[in-house]
Formats: sequence, C-alpha cells, structure tokens
Amino acid sequence: MRGADATGADGPANLLAAAIVALSEEARNLGTLVVLNYDIHAARFVQKSHTVLPSAFSSPLIGPLGVVAERRPRFYARVARGPHLGTAEGPPAPVALVKWPMGEDGRLLPALPGLGYAGAVIEAMGAGHVPADAAPILGDLAARIPVVLATRAMNGPVFTRTYGYPGSEIDLIARNLVPSGYLPGLKARLLLGLTLREKPTAARIHEIFAAYQ
Repeated sequence: MRGADATGADGPANLLAAAIVALSEEARNLGTLVVLNYDIHAARFVQKSHTVLPSAFSSPLIGPLGVVAERRPRFYARVARGPHLGTAEGPPAPVALVKWPMGEDGRLLPALPGLGYAGAVIEAMGAGHVPADAAPILGDLAARIPVVLATRAMNGPVFTRTYGYPGSEIDLIARNLVPSGYLPGLKARLLLGLTLREKPTAARIHEIFAAYQ
C-alpha cells in the first residue's frame, strides 16, 4: 500500500509473507489465499476496504483465516477448497457490471448485447431488488444473455425465497436471473466471464454459482 520510496514501505514484507504462506504445508487445500499486512485471507471473501491504509484488505463475512507471525503462518480457521476454473480456455468473456442506484430505470440494459457483452451482473439494491418497472427489462435481457443478480451492499448474500413482489429476488430469479450468493458484483463478474468461455447451458451457469449460495 505504501510506495517503495515511502517511510515504512510495506511491499517487501507483503511479498515475503505471501511466499512463506505459499510454501507452507498448512496452506494446502485452502484454495487461493491473499496475504497482506500479515493477515491471511481466503480470496473468495477478501475485498479492498480502504484506499490507503496498510490494513486495506478485509474479509467482512468471516475475517482473516490467520496471520503470519514469527515467519510462519498461523491458521485459526480453515475453509474447504471451492470449485476452480482453469486458464487454458483463455481470458474471461466480456461481462458488464451495472450497479443499481436510486432512481435508475434500466434504459441502458437493452444495449448491452449489441455492445459485445456476453453476460451481465446486476448489483441490485438490498438483498437483490430493483424497481418493479425494471423487472421486465431485466427479464428481456436475461433471455438474450446470461444475467447474474448480485447486491450492491458490501456484505451478505443475495436472497432467493423471501420477497415476491415485482422486482424482488423471487420475481427476478423467475425471469432467469442467476443469484450470485455471497459473491459481490466484482467477483461474480469474473466468475461469469470465466464460465462463459465454455458456451455453457443455463443449467451449467446455475450449477457453478450454486457453490456460493
């Protein structure tokens, strides 16, 4: 977080701590890890939460898995390794990320397929909601390209079976939007982009995102 010419530059320490974790037996079968400021995070949960502090990365859902101390990793929690997608198929397909602000009417959504996007992620309000008038627009878009439903909130899962009014998560899922589970919009976008390299069926997309529900 601090440049190499700054007082207390943290880059070398971060690199060394990350290498120590990567080489450790204790880190095996935990999936991808992120090590910064001596904290060890699971990549699926970590996010940048500050622009400047050395402690800029946090995992709001579960906290760090452990720390690097005395030149060795100390794990206090473990997570099962999740599914992974290889790199042989090339880079992710282009996926649009749309955050839903107050007063948004969705007028740009019909243009996304024509702009070359292979899919879209919608960061909806609350637990996965949009205004009622926008629901048919999202349904029409989901009939053309895969659309994943995420939340613009910093923390928490997208609901799947609580609210049933027009524009709610039940309504949007019925219109073929795929809930992202606990993945925020940025990570859901990456996962959808990697998934779309395979030209998957709708069932396959649901199957991949089901691991994060």
